[in-house]
Amino acid sequence: MLAARAYEGETEFRLEDIEVPTAGPGEVVIEVAAAGLAPSLLTFWRMGLLPLLPHTPGHEAAGVVAAVGAGVTEHAAGDRVRMHPNLTCRRCASCLTDRDQLCPACSMIGHGIFGPTGMPLYERYHDGALAEYVLAPAWAVDALPDSVSFEAAAKIHDVAVALRALKLAAPSPGATVVWTAATGAIGPAAVRLAPLFGIRRFIAVGRSGERLDEVRALAPDLVEVVALDRLDTDWETEQGLTRAIRELAPAGVDVVLDFLPEGKGTQQSIAALKVGGTAVIVGGNFDAPATARELVGNCWRILGSRNGSRDDARQVMAWLASGALTIDDLFTHRFALADVGAAVDLLQTRATPAWMTAVHPKR
Repeated sequence: MLAARAYEGETEFRLEDIEVPTAGPGEVVIEVAAAGLAPSLLTFWRMGLLPLLPHTPGHEAAGVVAAVGAGVTEHAAGDRVRMHPNLTCRRCASCLTDRDQLCPACSMIGHGIFGPTGMPLYERYHDGALAEYVLAPAWAVDALPDSVSFEAAAKIHDVAVALRALKLAAPSPGATVVWTAATGAIGPAAVRLAPLFGIRRFIAVGRSGERLDEVRALAPDLVEVVALDRLDTDWETEQGLTRAIRELAPAGVDVVLDFLPEGKGTQQSIAALKVGGTAVIVGGNFDAPATARELVGNCWRILGSRNGSRDDARQVMAWLASGALTIDDLFTHRFALADVGAAVDLLQTRATPAWMTAVHPKR
């Protein structure tokens, strides 16, 4: 089969012919109809944080069951399915309380290791979905309703990341929410999730005013924008982002969902919180979000979040199946597997606006 392969010390995928995986006991082989490609995967690889190279990347996938191993009764050849990438022990306190992404054994199919005991599960399933077929444990495979497209199913994991952040923030009905880095894949999906949480105002923050205007067009009665390229050039040193948000919400905002990987935007967005407000940090910005004095004086809650749980993903899938949530129109780019290099360039350079991106191995 054709597969995209990542090698140590390299920055471009190699397209190679490798063997189709064989399903062992309790395993499923999925013929990949659609796969996602996330910037975080590329960042991990290029930072040297992916073990067991070379491997086939890709943690977002949906398709059709091609083969099942001994003892698998919940899936059969021909079934429409999505692959849940989180590999976990399934028995610790985190796994049993809707926090399986915090399991000490957590790793991700086709991605990396996130817990101290991620081996040996990761060793068996480190090859992912940027290929014509992918191997997964049967317990990590969900039946896919006919009403959910393969493309949407492949990006359920991304939407579940946004859902987890919103669940942690727990906005009250009528809340005003700031969402940073809102022009990426998760921001537009969050616009679609916001009404399901009763959010009244969604303030989208990002670098490009032109691209933020496209996000606003998804729900103009809900979304307002603050574009960094429309602020004064000294905004980073003069708290310009905080002032811009406060102009829209003079009393402060209820929630900040921060997806910025770096820069002063995280701290300045949090500074726009009202007393008692909540911030959830997902982007991994290393700058301190607030001082201890600010936390105590304002009674802010600042939480960290990574990934989404299996329950989060299943909730997203249920909303998609019922029509309560739609994301198919959020796909801006589609690539054949042979063109995966162009997909990588798009996500790295963002030369054109890119929301959700799908790779089709069989195209």
